[in-house]
Amino acid sequence: MSARTIVLQAEKITKSYNGRTIIQDISITLERGELVCLLGVSGAGKTTLFHVLSGLEPPNCGRVLLEGEDVTSTPGKISYMLQHDLLLPHKKVIDNVALPLNLQGKKLREARETALSYFSQFGLDGTQNQYPAQLSGGMRQRAALLRTFLGSRGVVLLDEPFSALDALTKRELHRWYLDMIGQLGLSTLLVTHDIDEAVLLSDRIFILSGQPGHITAQLPIRSQRPRTIDFALSEEFLGYKKQILSLLDA
Repeated sequence: MSARTIVLQAEKITKSYNGRTIIQDISITLERGELVCLLGVSGAGKTTLFHVLSGLEPPNCGRVLLEGEDVTSTPGKISYMLQHDLLLPHKKVIDNVALPLNLQGKKLREARETALSYFSQFGLDGTQNQYPAQLSGGMRQRAALLRTFLGSRGVVLLDEPFSALDALTKRELHRWYLDMIGQLGLSTLLVTHDIDEAVLLSDRIFILSGQPGHITAQLPIRSQRPRTIDFALSEEFLGYKKQILSLLDA
């Protein structure tokens, strides 16, 4: 990973609410084309950190850099996809997906044309004139991921995007999303509670724990991707999982 360029950097982020410190002194990096997981128990401050990184909340201390630009407390610079897809039920899929382009000032027709050019790549062909309620859970997530990508500069924050899906759909989307990273050069910081998911997808895993939440470990996953179902049954996989469990319990 040493040859890659750092695209996102958080430096010594601390965030408090009503006098209570939620996260403290967090420093992490994300390199171009990398998928990094942020793993921790509920209440460790993962979502709070994402709110700061995306500019939705100002930190009490620290700063956020996007490709060297200080974007601390500046929403709209880093795309953030919440756990639920939040597609607007009254809008067709094409207009849901094109929304970030509209917000950037593109005219409706141009925004639709740009969004539509990615529909095949994202497995959404034929859905543009449907409404979100007509899509399966997996297709809704694909649409939400495309919307997130169109609003990004190649860096996306994903907060448990696969957690509501059944096991087979989740596995399919895992494979597809890793393929998209390769095709589009996406850099992804992913929050998850799922240790298996973190090991299967990640280049690196940051462990967030404690009260207040802070980074207690960084674990590189050295097995080459894509990682098949055989990898998930291997001694190597179990070794990573045991190491993570011990770090979370520390």
